[in-house]
Amino acid sequence: MDLRGAHTALVTPFKNGNVDVEALRALVERQIEGGISGLVPCGTTGESVALSAEEHLLVIKTVVEQANGRVPIFGGAGTNATAKSIALAELTREAGADGLLVVCPYYNKPTQAGLVAHFAAIANAVPMPVMLYNVPSRTGCDLSVDSIATLAKLSNVVAIKEASGNILKPQQIAARVPGLTILSGDDVLSLGTIAVGGQGVVSVASNFAPASVSEVMALALKGDFAAAKTKQLALLPLYEALFAETNPGPIKALMAHHGFIENEIRGPMAWPEADTIARVVKAAAPFAPSVVQAASQTQASA
Repeated sequence: MDLRGAHTALVTPFKNGNVDVEALRALVERQIEGGISGLVPCGTTGESVALSAEEHLLVIKTVVEQANGRVPIFGGAGTNATAKSIALAELTREAGADGLLVVCPYYNKPTQAGLVAHFAAIANAVPMPVMLYNVPSRTGCDLSVDSIATLAKLSNVVAIKEASGNILKPQQIAARVPGLTILSGDDVLSLGTIAVGGQGVVSVASNFAPASVSEVMALALKGDFAAAKTKQLALLPLYEALFAETNPGPIKALMAHHGFIENEIRGPMAWPEADTIARVVKAAAPFAPSVVQAASQTQASA
C-alpha cells in the first residue's frame, strides 16, 4: 500500500446534533477531486472522542462507501484503554477501512513498555495495516524511537503519523526504521519531514485546500524542493491560523464559513472566537474555491 503524499485528517460534519452524512459524502468527493492521496476519518480533527460507537461506524462506513476504493482510508481506532481500542479497531475493520490510525493512550501516561504492549495487542488482535499516531501535546506521552523500532517489527505496522513537533524525530525514525512510512502530523513541518526522510503528511489544512497541500507534497516527493518551498510558504499563514485555537475549531469554522458544513462542534470544544474566525478566513482567502478555479482557468487560457 502506497501511503506517500497528502492524507486529510477529515472533519466530522454535524447537523442538528447528528452526523451530517450528506455533507460528509460531499467532503469526501471534494477531497478526491482535489487529488488527495488518502483520508483519515475519526482522528483528532474528526472529534473521535466525542463520537459514539455507532457514529464512529457510520462515519467510517460513509467515507469508505463514498471513496469506493479510490484512495486508502485509515480510520481512527485509538482510545486510552487497550480493550476499548481493540473493540474500536474491530468496528473500523467492519466499516471497511483499509487500515487503522491508533493514537497513544491519552491521560494514562503509560511507560514505553505499556505503549509497546498496547499497540502490539491491537495490531495482533486486528490484523490490518496500522498507522501509529504520536501526538504528545494531546496524549501526555511520547512514543520513543526505540518503541517505534520495536513495533515496526510487526508486519502490519506500516506507518507513523508523527506529530511531536520535533523535526529531529522523523530523522531518527528514518535512520532506525527505513521501511516505515513517516507522515508528518503537523502541516507546518510537512515539507521538512519529507526533506529528512518522510513520505507525506496527515493534514488539517487539506480539508479546505486539498489541491494546494497535495501539490506541495507531490513536488517535494519528486525532489523539486524549490517549488515546494514557495508553495509551502504561501500556505504558512493558513497553517498557523488553523491552530490559533485548539483543532478542530478553526478548520470547522473555515469550512462552515464557506458552506461546506454546518457551524457545529461537540463539547467540551467551543466554537472559535470571532477574531480567530476572521484570521483563518483571511489566511485561507488565496485558496478559496472561487480563487483557485479562476487561477486554473487563467493558466489554461494562457
